[in-house]
Amino acid sequence: MSIDHYENFPVASILCPPALRSAVAAIYWFARTADDIADEGEDDPTTRLAALADYRADLLATVSSSAVSPRWLQVFGALRKTLQAHALPPALLLDLLSAFEQDVVKHGYTDRAELLDYCRRSANPVGRLLLHLYGVHGAEPMRQSDAICSALQLINFWQDLGIDTRRGRLYVPATDCERFKMMPASLLQTRAETPAVRALVRELIGWARDLMLEGAPLVHAVPGRAGWELRLVVQGGLRILEKIEALNFGTLTARPSLRWHDAPLLLWRALWMRAPTAMVAKESA
Repeated sequence: MSIDHYENFPVASILCPPALRSAVAAIYWFARTADDIADEGEDDPTTRLAALADYRADLLATVSSSAVSPRWLQVFGALRKTLQAHALPPALLLDLLSAFEQDVVKHGYTDRAELLDYCRRSANPVGRLLLHLYGVHGAEPMRQSDAICSALQLINFWQDLGIDTRRGRLYVPATDCERFKMMPASLLQTRAETPAVRALVRELIGWARDLMLEGAPLVHAVPGRAGWELRLVVQGGLRILEKIEALNFGTLTARPSLRWHDAPLLLWRALWMRAPTAMVAKESA
C-alpha cells in the first residue's frame, strides 16, 4: 500500500482488483489534490479556502455532469468516469472536502468526540467508498470500516505528533492533555518528551489499537484480493503502534514508519488473521 502522501489510503496496489484500479486511483487523486491545497506550499489560509471552494465547485459540476474549470481537469475527468461507472455516493466526497477545509482553520480539538467527528469526514469516507466499489454493503461492515479508518487516522496523528506540533497543530484532545496534567499550549510550545507526555501517548495508542481491532473482522467480509489488501492495511497500522511502543512512546522527537523489512512479518500476520477476530499483532511476534 502507498501511504507516503495521503496517509492510510491503499492506492491501486498489486492486490487491488485490476478492474477497480482506475477507480481507486481516481478517488486517491481527488483526495490527494485537495489535501495538497489544504496543506502544501506557502499560501495563507484565505487563499487555501478560496482554492478549496473552487475545488468543491468543480466536484459539484462533475456530479451534475456540467463543465469543470481547466485547473484540475485531469483529476475531475477521471473522477467523472468513476462516478458514472460505479455510482459513487457524492456525499462521501463532500465529507472529505469538509475535513480538508477544517484543517485550514482548526488546529486543536476539545475532546475525543470532536476528534472522531473529524475522522468521520477525513478518513471514514475512504473506507466506505472502497466498500462501495467492492460491493460490500450493510450496517455492520460500514461500522467496522469506520473503526478501521478512524484508527488509521489516529495512528497517523500519534505517529506524526512531532511533525504536527511543529506546524502548530495538535490533534491530541484537550481533555486527554488535562487528565495528564498538561496544557495543550504547553505541548505545542515545549515539545519535550516528559514522562507525562509518554504516558499520554501510551494511552492514545491504546485507543487507536482498540478501534483497529474492533474493525478488523471486516477483512473476512471483503472478497478476494481486496480482502487481502485490507489485512495488510490493518496489520500495517498495528505494526506502527508497535514501533511507537518501541520508541517508549516518544513520537515528539521521532517518527516511526514501515520499512521493506517489515513486509514478511506483515504478510505472516495477515495470513493468520482468523475469523471472527483478528490476531493481535503482538501475539504473532
